[in-house]
Amino acid sequence: MDLGLEGRTAAVAGGSGGLGLGVARALAAEGVTVAICGRDRTRVERAAARLGDDAVPLVADVSTPEGATAFVDDAEDALGRIDVLVPNAGGPPAGTFASTPMEAYLPALQLNLLSTVAMCQAAVPAMADRGWGRVVAITSASVRQPIPTLILSNTARAGVTGFLKTLALEVAPEGVTVNSVQPGIHATERFRQLHGDDEDAAAAVAENIPVREVGRAEDFGRVVAFLCSDAARFVTGAAIPVDGGASRGLQ
Repeated sequence: MDLGLEGRTAAVAGGSGGLGLGVARALAAEGVTVAICGRDRTRVERAAARLGDDAVPLVADVSTPEGATAFVDDAEDALGRIDVLVPNAGGPPAGTFASTPMEAYLPALQLNLLSTVAMCQAAVPAMADRGWGRVVAITSASVRQPIPTLILSNTARAGVTGFLKTLALEVAPEGVTVNSVQPGIHATERFRQLHGDDEDAAAAVAENIPVREVGRAEDFGRVVAFLCSDAARFVTGAAIPVDGGASRGLQ
């Protein structure tokens, strides 16, 4: 299926590894010129080399609004324009209500809420002026089904989901769609750090996923690429779980 993305440009935050890299690969395979960022220069340059000659590696830390804005500005300078924006950042530390101090909330909100707001403020107005744009944010399945030990992530990512829904309604008449994807458990570097390369451990994790397998970053990337396509022009304001059926709720 031709997604109609040939010649488009994209800025993918956190694209040097994990799900961000999976998204960047899917977009690059569709003919999109991609700018990716990461905090480690060697790692992000290595990832860009794997994407192809047209990929642009940028060193950036999107854990603050200032760093997030700088990434978008640098990507726009490198690409000429940004047609597709993929906000993405790692999660804050684990914790419960009882164990999490008040001062931990602001950094979590900056990481998983305000950084996305900043990226959208930097990129979306120009998309609206051109009459075409796609924003697809990577959040978490915890937005749909909160994880008890991740109160900071649950709080911040729920907030960004509300922001994105509101933004989607505002810019829809301008040809800009805004969606989010909620990943469940995928076979990323983080998964391997937690479980190693032990196939039995991975199989044990998969037993709790209805499709009986751990997700693959490349498949996740293809979902995002579809949401960026012309075929998905009628999809906006959606928060889509990509979790193998792990979220049991009706919504």
